[in-house]
Amino acid sequence: MSFTNYKTAIILAAILLLGFGARLYKINNPVADWHSWRQADTAAVARNFVKMGFTPLVPRFDDLSNVASGRDNPSGYRMVEFPLYQSLGFGLYKIYPGLSLEIWLRLVTIFFSLLSGIFIYLLIAKYISRPAGIFGLAFYLFLPYSIYYGRTILPDVMSASLALGAIYFFDKVFEYYSSNIVRSSRPAVSNNKFYYFFLFISAVFAACALLVKPMAGFLFLPIVYLAFKNKGLKVFVSPSLYFYGFVSLLPFVLWRLWIAKFPEGIPASDWLLNGGNIRFTGAFFRWILAERLGKLILGYGALVFFFAGIMLRPAKKEGWLFWSLLTGTALYVIVFARGNVQHDYYQILIIPAVAVFCAKGLDFFVFAPKEYFSRFLTRFVALVLILMALAFSWYEVRGYYWINHPEIVEAGQAVDKLTPKDAKVIAPYGGDTAFLYQTNRQGWPVVEKNLPEMIQMGAGYLVIADPDKNALDLAKTYKVLEKKENYIIFKL
Repeated sequence: MSFTNYKTAIILAAILLLGFGARLYKINNPVADWHSWRQADTAAVARNFVKMGFTPLVPRFDDLSNVASGRDNPSGYRMVEFPLYQSLGFGLYKIYPGLSLEIWLRLVTIFFSLLSGIFIYLLIAKYISRPAGIFGLAFYLFLPYSIYYGRTILPDVMSASLALGAIYFFDKVFEYYSSNIVRSSRPAVSNNKFYYFFLFISAVFAACALLVKPMAGFLFLPIVYLAFKNKGLKVFVSPSLYFYGFVSLLPFVLWRLWIAKFPEGIPASDWLLNGGNIRFTGAFFRWILAERLGKLILGYGALVFFFAGIMLRPAKKEGWLFWSLLTGTALYVIVFARGNVQHDYYQILIIPAVAVFCAKGLDFFVFAPKEYFSRFLTRFVALVLILMALAFSWYEVRGYYWINHPEIVEAGQAVDKLTPKDAKVIAPYGGDTAFLYQTNRQGWPVVEKNLPEMIQMGAGYLVIADPDKNALDLAKTYKVLEKKENYIIFKL
């Protein structure tokens, strides 16, 4: 079954519009919801572009402590991903400051979330069918997990979108390659401007994806598959593909060499691979398959579609394209085993593959062969499973939007109002930078040394949320700038 072009366009527009609207839910939340520490670190880079000047090669965040890297970081260097995501948010804010910087950053994420859905649709529609493509788009845009992370201040969605764009445009390369082979027996491909245009565009997307989040490289396995499928062993002697690899990898290599000059700004990351030797343990499979994929992302019900999609034999036209995407995704989870167990936002990169195979499974349910299945019953069961998936997943995700500690927002606003703009602040929150971010100041998210030493390091103020007796006793030594039921601010 296929839809006519105008019907497809209407359906796509409606899905994208609804997907956009869903992501506007609580878009003006303070940066104090789920995974606020990582969002705060990301947003602080963009905010410091506003405060200190646009320096994308030397990004800075608010944390001056030794918590992240194990080294004192008095300049607040943040040498992780290249700040392309933050640069876009900063640029939009400069154009129209009527919206807050945080909202602009969330809108950037929303844009790339929608763009990811479009790439997923285009690939599935080409290799399977338009209805399956629409199902893939809908899964990507309406899974509650994807909705929440599709509007957070994180670079992961942008990186996944760029990786999907690299796959899509690389696939376009071989449309022209194949057409030239058919039209002519002479090697006209090298002279085809469209071939090189799409090759270059794909390489740029791949380069940007790696700069934003190096883990996106695991999603490039379909590019390798397409190259071998269309050129065979000639990939090893193809100048255009060597050019592709050069353009894709050089910016990332240069960035990694550059940030090595700022070791205090590079967080420790080895633990993300297999910290605690968790890979392939029972806990690993429980957290990844049961807790994250089964319950959080697919809400139990959509697991049926996912595994049905896996069991279906790939169509001749499809080949192993989507299986290569799933394989790359699985390798990512396995290699970064501890990161995927520790942080549920790491699964942002697996959602494209999940959406594809859920779409394949749902497509089978909806258009199951009449001679083997009752169309009415399979579609009714599919509807029940979808409702289960949305309900159970939303039950898990709804708390992600909650501001569980509003006192840090209130205290941070007081610090921002009462202290000089260049003040350095200690905002202890167990090393979590979300509290520090609310103060709109650089400083420390933990009392990492005794207070006299930290005063020597430049700390001018200490703010404590929900102060206990020990915190109140500091009033015997330091001046109280403001005291409320939920917080206390000391001038050191």
